[in-house]
Amino acid sequence: MTSREGLSQGLISRGLGFGSRGAAIASFIYALNFIYYFLFEGTIVSHALAYYFDIPIGSLTGIAIFAVIGLVTIAFVWRGMYAMSALQTWGFPIFVGLMVWALLSLNDKHDIAGPGMWEATGLSGGAALMTAMSFANGQMIFQGLMATDYGRFASRNIRYRGTGTIMFLELVPMFTIIFLGAMLGSTLIGEFGAEKAQDPGFVFVHLMGFAGVVFVVITQIRINVMNLYGGSIALSSGVDAVSRFRPGRPWWMFAIWLFGVIFYATNVINHLGTFLAITGVLTNTWVLILLADYFVCRRWLGLGRKENIEFREGEVREWNPCGLVSLGVAVAIGALGILEVYPTYYASFIAMFVGPIIHIAMTVATKGRYYTPDSAPVAANA
Repeated sequence: MTSREGLSQGLISRGLGFGSRGAAIASFIYALNFIYYFLFEGTIVSHALAYYFDIPIGSLTGIAIFAVIGLVTIAFVWRGMYAMSALQTWGFPIFVGLMVWALLSLNDKHDIAGPGMWEATGLSGGAALMTAMSFANGQMIFQGLMATDYGRFASRNIRYRGTGTIMFLELVPMFTIIFLGAMLGSTLIGEFGAEKAQDPGFVFVHLMGFAGVVFVVITQIRINVMNLYGGSIALSSGVDAVSRFRPGRPWWMFAIWLFGVIFYATNVINHLGTFLAITGVLTNTWVLILLADYFVCRRWLGLGRKENIEFREGEVREWNPCGLVSLGVAVAIGALGILEVYPTYYASFIAMFVGPIIHIAMTVATKGRYYTPDSAPVAANA
């Protein structure tokens, strides 16, 4: 969609069911994910430095480490895509080289745990499997969502097979690292304990010493420039849509940094499960509404324009109740799951199907009239 339309997730949300101002909620959902990713990646760096220099993680010094590393990351990404491109180009071979070093060190110091030795450290069974799938559900969709930031620069004629190839090539290295992480954690858990064995900030410093600190710092800053850049765009777009407040995209990176410092100091990272459940409900429902609008309401039912989705102010309604109401109802149903009215692991799956169904029903019932401004004739949708 983004390749065909050449639009960011915020702009495409305007035409696909939310309206020019209503799309702000999509931008805030997007930004929420980036804020937590910034916290998560920054926490790994802080843990590595604190562990190597024997500093208590939750101390004022530990918080200061997180804050300083965040400011360094802002300095890298202040110039936008230029610094991002440089870090991605030079950071990848460094990452590969240091990862090989870490694996060789693991092999020298430990008996490596193969896949047959990867055992659950907590509850197992059907409920545990569904919980794991629920946690992964929102994040898998978010990984694809981040690809839209780059997909809109791809050739318009790339079509779905080409897009599928790009996504597959993105998933291969991601899953490779996931399985290497499982191997590292399973090998070290007996000596290291479950909490440290799942944190790269501890694992690589344990295996490589100061080189592990360098590895973690380079790798996580490389990732966090993407989180700061994407999050600042999402926040600036959302606030601009609602209030027309425009201090400039780079300044919104300080807002993400401030949220990160506060969340780190208050130990929000320990509530990872709750966060993944919430973002799964929000992100999945929003994205599935966009897909339902594009493929069902427009391309199948012909209720709106099939190509060149409109996004300009004055050419779309400020608020489209079809997308907003369907998102609100679905999120409310998902929230009941997070509050354990029904099993939490069903929340994101139920919400992501309820939202699109309501959206399609409302768009059909209103005959697509909310795609155009009040003054525009209905025929303009064709």
